[in-house]
Amino acid sequence: MRRRNALLFLLLASTWLAGCASSALDMAPDRPDRPWMPATSHDGEIIAGEQGTTASSSGYILPSNPALATVSQPPPIDNAKIYTLPELIDLAESSNATTRIAWNDARKVALAAGIAESAFLPRLSATVVGASDSSTSHASAAGLGAGANNQASGTISAVSAQWLLFDFGERAAVVDAAKQASVISNIAFTSAHQQIIYDVTIAFYGHVAARSRAATASQSLKNAQAVQTAAEDRQAHGIGTAMEVAQARQATAQARLAVVQTTGSIQNAYLGLVSAIGISPLTKIRIADLSGRKLSPAMALPVENIISTSLARRPDVLGAYAAQKASLGNERAAVAEFMPKVFVSATGSYNANNLSSTLLPSVGPQAPTISVNGNRLGGAVFAGVTVPLYDGGTRDAALQQAHADVDNADLRLKKVREEAVRQIAVADNALRTSLSTYDAAQALASAGQTTFDAALAAYRSGVGSITDLTIAESQLLQARDACSDSYSTALSAAATLALSTGALGGAPQ
Repeated sequence: MRRRNALLFLLLASTWLAGCASSALDMAPDRPDRPWMPATSHDGEIIAGEQGTTASSSGYILPSNPALATVSQPPPIDNAKIYTLPELIDLAESSNATTRIAWNDARKVALAAGIAESAFLPRLSATVVGASDSSTSHASAAGLGAGANNQASGTISAVSAQWLLFDFGERAAVVDAAKQASVISNIAFTSAHQQIIYDVTIAFYGHVAARSRAATASQSLKNAQAVQTAAEDRQAHGIGTAMEVAQARQATAQARLAVVQTTGSIQNAYLGLVSAIGISPLTKIRIADLSGRKLSPAMALPVENIISTSLARRPDVLGAYAAQKASLGNERAAVAEFMPKVFVSATGSYNANNLSSTLLPSVGPQAPTISVNGNRLGGAVFAGVTVPLYDGGTRDAALQQAHADVDNADLRLKKVREEAVRQIAVADNALRTSLSTYDAAQALASAGQTTFDAALAAYRSGVGSITDLTIAESQLLQARDACSDSYSTALSAAATLALSTGALGGAPQ
């Protein structure tokens, strides 16, 4: 009967514990086609692990948490200052959260290397425990029995030390790998700064292009208004037609629409720039203009001269090389796992009373303290060698993994170098093409301006047609847009080439 009751109790307890796990489904939405109804506190925060008791009237809109309804404050901005590209880059490097995250990651990995180095030092621990010991004995002889109860209590203080003296270089290999990991993290920190510089630079040049397009659109509107005035003047003198005036007014309306569109593009480019900087889009900051800056053919150097230098300083190549060295360190550590280890350990204890215990239990990484007896003071020193004999193939599998990691690291370094050469070649070609395009666009814009001026003069003199003048005006607008776009593209291509060569460590000159 007792066994049956115990079995029934264990069965009921197991069923109850299993129900505790499955009851967590109550925290999930009730149905796939109905809104989730979270429980909220009095200040609007969603309470974890609870469901709402009343149906939500907001559908699939989550409840508002007022504590999150805050916008980060922008950095100190001088509203009277016009910020150049180097100043915007400085602002980004101090404000963008990416740099802080990369810095914290580098510090974490550096601390991991310090933890690996601490394995060379001994481990010391101190323990103080309170103990109570009780025992009951019973003896009988010649039909007579006697019993005794023994009890003792007190405190035991102990100090233990452990020190791994020799391990055939396993700890040294682990430290080398950890230090290489720190190098990788520091390279990633530098790469994060370079990427921010690049993002801000590209966004800045995009803003320059948007402003140039807006200026071109404004000038085109003035040209269209001049054409419209000429058409209306010809009609007033009886040499023009209503159709010419209508066409001229249509061209003016199209030019005005282009002004509106390009003005909106400036705002979009500005939002992209402040986003790249990492500040609030509500920040108002004045951006410098680059109009009039000359582009030199010297921006494009022979690609063969820069590839070797670039491969030696690109963050991805340096990082892959450090990863290769780290894999070699891990491989040496895996080999050393097959070797013996020489260690020494010592314990000392103080017994406040006459307690007797073979050892004190371990707590966490602390080893158990042995040789605690009825004496007030006790201690022991051990030195030995531990030799791994059999572990079910764990060490061999780990060694095979280390070999595979080394092979992958070699292949990854080769692949990164090849990809780096390809990126440099592509960026170099893009820069050369954009410079040639800019030269051609300048010539086209100059020719378009001459054609428009001639067509307008001829039309005003009564020997030209409105159709030729409209075509000349449209072609001039396209040529000017091509000129401003190719200008911005050339600057962006130069920044891309600098990034691909690992030379983008500051504002482009």
